[in-house]
Amino acid sequence: MMTSASPAPRKSAADKPAAKSAVKAAKAEPSADKPPGEKPAANGDSARDLNDLAAGERAANFRHTRANRRTEVTEDYVEMIADLIEQDGEARAVDIARRLGVSHATVVKTVTRLQEVGLVQSRPYRAIFLTDKGRQMAEESRKRHEVVLAFLRAIGVSEDTAHADAEGMEHHCSRETLAAFQRLIDSRKG
Repeated sequence: MMTSASPAPRKSAADKPAAKSAVKAAKAEPSADKPPGEKPAANGDSARDLNDLAAGERAANFRHTRANRRTEVTEDYVEMIADLIEQDGEARAVDIARRLGVSHATVVKTVTRLQEVGLVQSRPYRAIFLTDKGRQMAEESRKRHEVVLAFLRAIGVSEDTAHADAEGMEHHCSRETLAAFQRLIDSRKG
């Protein structure tokens, strides 16, 4: 007897790492400090085996990671816009598309969404500018990137790999982790 395989389940919008989800996450502005439900260790020992975590704690950690992924696109765009303005005096959709390796249409859609959440200002066929909120997000993202990059260099990661890895890691490090990275960097300077 032959049975037919059921069709693959459809992915929900929450499963797609699209720019739209990133903008929604920017509206919510999840805390980058600690994953929800994370409790500070009483004795300073923060190492816990994942198997010891309760199911609810693990779920909260996964939700935190997914939220960071959604904000990653938004942060990459505002950081790129800030870089282009600093280098060229303006940010154009064509330049953003070329630098991020995406289509012009993708940039236009994402910039529209960034406007909706108050991170950029733009008019058709004109340059794109950051609002105060967008500049603040770009600066915070840039600082995180610099700390992660310096940390990777300090522990001996090659320059090319450090640049590539820092680009993704910067969006997923808590303030606590960034502070630890900074302490290690500072300890190696002296």
